[in-house]
Amino acid sequence: MFLARVAEKGDKPFLWAKRGGKWHSTTYNEAARQVAALSESLLKLGLQPGDRVMLVSENRPEWLIADLAIMAAGCVTVPTYTTNTTRDHTHILGNSSAKVAIVSNQKLAKALVPAVLFSSDCHDVIGIEDFRTGQSMEGARFHQWGELVSDGSDLELLRKRVATLRREDLACLIYTSGTGGAPRGVRQHHGAILHNVAACTDVIANDFGWDEEIFLSFLPASHAYEHSGGQFFPIGLGAQIYFAESLEKLSANIEDVRPTIMVVVPRLFEMLRARILKAIEKSGGLSQQLLTRALEIGQERYEQGSIPLTDKPMDLLVGLTVRRKVAKRFGGRIKAMVSGGAPLNPEVGLFFHSLGLTVLQGYGQTEAAPVISCNRPKNGIRMDTVGPPLLDTEVRIAEDGELLVRGELVMHGYWRNAEETARVLQDGWLHTGDVGHFDEAGRIVITDRKKDLIVNDKGDNVSPQRVEGMLTLQPEIAQAMVVGDRRPHLVGLLVPEPELVSELGNDEAAVRAALGRAVDRVNAELSVVEKVRRFALTDEAFSVENEMLTPSMKIRRHVIRACYGERLDALYGK
Repeated sequence: MFLARVAEKGDKPFLWAKRGGKWHSTTYNEAARQVAALSESLLKLGLQPGDRVMLVSENRPEWLIADLAIMAAGCVTVPTYTTNTTRDHTHILGNSSAKVAIVSNQKLAKALVPAVLFSSDCHDVIGIEDFRTGQSMEGARFHQWGELVSDGSDLELLRKRVATLRREDLACLIYTSGTGGAPRGVRQHHGAILHNVAACTDVIANDFGWDEEIFLSFLPASHAYEHSGGQFFPIGLGAQIYFAESLEKLSANIEDVRPTIMVVVPRLFEMLRARILKAIEKSGGLSQQLLTRALEIGQERYEQGSIPLTDKPMDLLVGLTVRRKVAKRFGGRIKAMVSGGAPLNPEVGLFFHSLGLTVLQGYGQTEAAPVISCNRPKNGIRMDTVGPPLLDTEVRIAEDGELLVRGELVMHGYWRNAEETARVLQDGWLHTGDVGHFDEAGRIVITDRKKDLIVNDKGDNVSPQRVEGMLTLQPEIAQAMVVGDRRPHLVGLLVPEPELVSELGNDEAAVRAALGRAVDRVNAELSVVEKVRRFALTDEAFSVENEMLTPSMKIRRHVIRACYGERLDALYGK
């Protein structure tokens, strides 16, 4: 697929990165030359087809070039998160038996090198930037990226080599984020990724029109969602990929790059919504009134499919003011923002829909390459659904409500874990662990994770994600986790918004009172069994660094419970 795009695009821009304050591009031809050279260099290091190569890097052009080169050599990419500790790297190196590790810079090498030296299989480290590890490399060889990608390249030899690869061959081992324990290596084959690319292309081509597409990559490329959706999907479209400088500079990068498609996670929408509301609140007066009307009109259009003639003049006004301003902040040519990785609160989706942005909530799992379904305008976008199954994807509902998936997108199993593979793959069907149903239009509605459902002491089922989503919509609450399994009621663990804490002068009693009022507002909209009766505060925010969030920003319930178990038990009087 990549080489087909190279033949079509040639010297047109492909990958963009900012250096020295300016965007610099790598053409399709130059990327192919580097892929050919690096794949040849990997084979000269002694790699054989099927060998694993670990990749530790932030999103950048070299990340994608390395990924393609590893696969082109007939080897298997093992992407890992930049937030991984030495312990994480040791587990993945040991489990995958990777023979080579590619690392981008000295900072990331500090956590990786001790794991390499502990490994019995990995004896070669490739540094993308020109650096030395600063650590003894006895027992391992260190190579500079620049030398390996300039060591000659033969595109014809590359084409002949990749022509021998098959769709069923293993392409990568993507280790799941580990929301419930040690990460497991998901065996994604070439056909699974190609299935996702073709199915997502079907959405763009038929619902939006396929043109010269621009992507802005900022989610971790080591996550299956960005790996397929933000890297290989753009290649399938013959698109250009810009690599964001950082999360802090993301807003500026969006205005600068003006992407046409963005792959995002719900947390980004929640953060942007909070910023927009705060900015308009400060403006006050007319701005606030226009936003209120924009949201009312958006809600009416969403629910009824149209708005009455009496609202047309106001609709035009908010289009020329509020919506135009929001569109400019997103670059002005966004076709769609595709949300995945975690559930999107319908209220948040409707907020952006009302402001003129097309938000498509999708659904998937690493075990399915990862996209399974996606909302589509032609089917009618419903914020409380994740849309119909993708092209050539079968989904059915088991008797207990669990979603089962079948098709080429389904993994071939977990790496060296036959027991778990047998548990989730049965008769060709992937057992997702998610509970849901189809609506009247064939769209999937996810109600919760099968294993995360709270069953109280009376046998009532409660969806923690629904309650947590409503809590974090409150301006005072940044993050939340609720518990209550086999308990008489729910209790919550809350992280206050930093600005609230600052405004109240770090007065814990005042912060608790403000959070209490926020919880009361949420409880007013919940059923009796869903109400949060008591809550505790955390000592710090949930983050990837403290391992309470996965790199895709999902809360790791078992880690949080281990840290705050006593505090939560105390809410029940124990």
